[in-house]
Formats: sequence, structure tokens, C-alpha cells
Amino acid sequence: MFKKIMVPVDLAHKAILQPSLDLAADLAKLYQADTCYISVTATTPGSVARTPEEYARKLEAFAEEQGHAHGQEVSSRVVTSPDPIADMDDAIIQAIHDTGADLVVMATHLPHRIDAVMPSNGDKVAAHTDISVFLVRHRD
Repeated sequence: MFKKIMVPVDLAHKAILQPSLDLAADLAKLYQADTCYISVTATTPGSVARTPEEYARKLEAFAEEQGHAHGQEVSSRVVTSPDPIADMDDAIIQAIHDTGADLVVMATHLPHRIDAVMPSNGDKVAAHTDISVFLVRHRD
């Protein structure tokens, strides 16, 4: 059913990713699908890496760890942006097209009142693509 699963990750928040990482790996195994981990990072130094190139190396290492842990072939892709928070949704949507993904599995946050004004990334990705988007709720 699925051939390419894209998993958006934020290396600064690995703690909340595990449920979505496990689900993506299970689905990839079930459907013998490829998995691509994608991340959007700033063009300026950040908390995870000083350069986009360093961030790309860290994401590649992260993807390889996931691949080894789940016994799967994986890939990674970094998108750079001067403002990753503002560009996140559009970057993910563009990456869907660039990678040929037919499923996105992404972690989400617990709902807050501000979501009525600023919807989550998953809402926009699901509304502006024609592929399936599986949002995995983080539980405290």
C-alpha cells in the first residue's frame, strides 16, 4: 500500500519522537516501504548544530541508528531555511513532492488554545497534500 514513508524529525526534541519513529518503522516493515527522515534547520547556528552541513551529518547518523535499530534501509534529507518555524509546513510539503513520499508519519504536540489561531504543522500538511498523513500524539 505504501512505498515511501517520510518522517519529519526535530533533533532538538528527540524525546517526543519515539512513538512516531516506532510506528513509521512498523509500517515500513509491513509494507516493505522505504523510510526517509527529514528535518528543517536554520541557515544560522542552532542548539543542535552550528551549520546546516553539521546538522545534515547528525540527521544522517540519526537515520542510520533508526535503520540499524529496526533492520531497515533508510535515507535522510535536510531542508535549510532562514526561518524554519515559519517555513516548516511548506518545507515538509515540498519534501513530500521531492521524495515521492506517499505517507507521512509525524509526531505532534498536545493541543493548546493557541492552536485555534496557529494550527499544528500536521494540520496544514494533511490539508495541502494528497497523501496520507498519520499524526502521532505525544503523551506526557
